[in-house]
Amino acid sequence: MKLQPEKDQFLALIEDHKKIIFKVCNSYCKDSEDRKDLVQEVIIQLWQSYGRYDEQYKLSTWIYRITLNVAISFYRTERTRKSHTQPIHDALIDIAEEAQEVESDSGLLHRFINQLDELNRALMILYLDEKSYRDISDILGISETNVATKINRIKQKLKLQFSKL
Repeated sequence: MKLQPEKDQFLALIEDHKKIIFKVCNSYCKDSEDRKDLVQEVIIQLWQSYGRYDEQYKLSTWIYRITLNVAISFYRTERTRKSHTQPIHDALIDIAEEAQEVESDSGLLHRFINQLDELNRALMILYLDEKSYRDISDILGISETNVATKINRIKQKLKLQFSKL
């Protein structure tokens, strides 16, 4: 019964790193049911990849990489599906809720970040999670110089958006 210790190790790994999974999933899914689906898909992908984990990377880097890839793929699929199926009354409810919200700076920041493309959103999630440029580089598979340049450009863009308020 070799599977049980491996299963227990995997479940412990998920428990230890669930904040990473939930943070990324919350950033890519606003709907709670979609978010549950995404979390489930991430865990499935982590399980399927568990036997191929390369110990040269930190465990958190490996988890971030898989979680972000699954989230981006899920986001693209759901965005396409919902753009073709959203009933008009849901759109009106969303508009009414947005009009009633009074956003804090943090809420505005997250709203601006959610408007970024998938790569830049992933960069900001990792940056706000205080990951080093090296860790971000490892997770996203881009150079540290590219990470620094992109983050600086995003910060400038965000400052400009805040200054327009």
